[in-house]
Amino acid sequence: MKILKNILHKIELLEVVGSTNLTISGISFDSRKVTNGCLFVALEGTIHDGNKFIEQAVANGAIAIVTQKLPLKQPENVTIIKVRNSAKSLGLIASNYYKNPSENIKLIAVTGTNGKTSVATLLHDFFQSNGQKSGLISTIENKIGMQSIPSTHTTPDAISTNQLLAKMISEDCKYCFMEASSHALHQNRLSGLNIDGAIFTNISHDHLDYHQTFEDYIIAKKILFDHLPASAFALVNKDDKHGLTMLHHCPAKQYTYALKSVADFKAKVLESQFDGMLLTINGRELWTKLVGHFNAYNLLAIYATAILLGQDEDQTLATISDLNSAQGRFTICRSLDQKVGIVDYAHTPDALLNILQAINEIKHRQQLITVFGCGGDRDKDKRSKMGQIASQLSEKVIVTSDNPRNEKPEIIIQEILKGVSNKYISKVLTISDRKSAIKTACTLANAGDIILVAGKGHEKYQEIEGRKIPFDDRQELQNNFKILQE
Repeated sequence: MKILKNILHKIELLEVVGSTNLTISGISFDSRKVTNGCLFVALEGTIHDGNKFIEQAVANGAIAIVTQKLPLKQPENVTIIKVRNSAKSLGLIASNYYKNPSENIKLIAVTGTNGKTSVATLLHDFFQSNGQKSGLISTIENKIGMQSIPSTHTTPDAISTNQLLAKMISEDCKYCFMEASSHALHQNRLSGLNIDGAIFTNISHDHLDYHQTFEDYIIAKKILFDHLPASAFALVNKDDKHGLTMLHHCPAKQYTYALKSVADFKAKVLESQFDGMLLTINGRELWTKLVGHFNAYNLLAIYATAILLGQDEDQTLATISDLNSAQGRFTICRSLDQKVGIVDYAHTPDALLNILQAINEIKHRQQLITVFGCGGDRDKDKRSKMGQIASQLSEKVIVTSDNPRNEKPEIIIQEILKGVSNKYISKVLTISDRKSAIKTACTLANAGDIILVAGKGHEKYQEIEGRKIPFDDRQELQNNFKILQE
């Protein structure tokens, strides 16, 4: 329970109709979840306009409304607060309501097209391993210490984020590592948070169904860095051509990491195998269980962040060498005849390119069979690009269904095939049923061959026509390996 005027701190109020000396029992931006004594924040979203649900919110018990436009008909005995931006206001209100938890925990945000989940998860695991209780807010799951909480979004709404942070503090967490998606940044879901450090991994083609242009996508990512306090640190991948762009007009302390460029933190891959790789970080040699140059970048970001947060260098290197990859990221399973199955979340052209290059750097004469598809109702431009990449870098390709959602899988597959040149079309099969596609790949593979199943990673379902149907790429691979060995 909070007094309304106290949770309006730092908000730009344009007009107030009614009293702010009210006791608020909760806050919500969903009129269906409003209960007696609630404050309802009417968000003007891309799909729904919260102003259309003010009457429903009042009927459900809202006693105060935050909105960008005053309703034509003012509800009786309800305080109306007009603000310039309701989404930004929600973040500040949520922070105030939960006693500004981000000010009492070291909050590190990670953004980029690829690597967000891996970096955030590895950082959480790193600090946990070092005996420093930490929280995680990520695509796969949210964590308070080692307690896992299901995740519905890469970056939750402002209310959920502050609830999580408040719970982390009550459980004595010292750090929180969170993914910051471009959607969340554009929608002001991080408004009101005090961020102590921001990490930029990379940026490539994705989410243009939402952002419309690549420039808009870059601008959305840059919001994180533009709003950092001077006391924070900004750490960017200098090898990405947009890395330094993130630092323009960024008030925080600025640092870079790279494998190819001169940077504050440097790494070099010396040797790669399917069981791990040997690399140097700032001249110090270590072995890691993770595989591929993309993971070398991830581990370098972990190292840099740990050092910037005051961790001992020797202990940092020792802990990094013992880290395991995030769930569904280059997850390996093997058959008895040494077929290698790899499950990975790669669902963008750049991510698919990275993992295929990593596999090709390690393998010798084995054939690489790639099974992948593209999600429905999402960025369509990347489909042909992924078809081109897979067909060039694999010995065989099976194009299949991913999460078709409300699109026909066969139409998505045809759009992927547009990127396959005549030179490579003979190595491509199309099987719209993902279960059958994985089974076919396992049947075609010989002893020692590699099967990459890309696109879904940690997901345990397929989303088809509004339904989530249980499906696990790793389990399908293991089942087929077992059947073929019997």
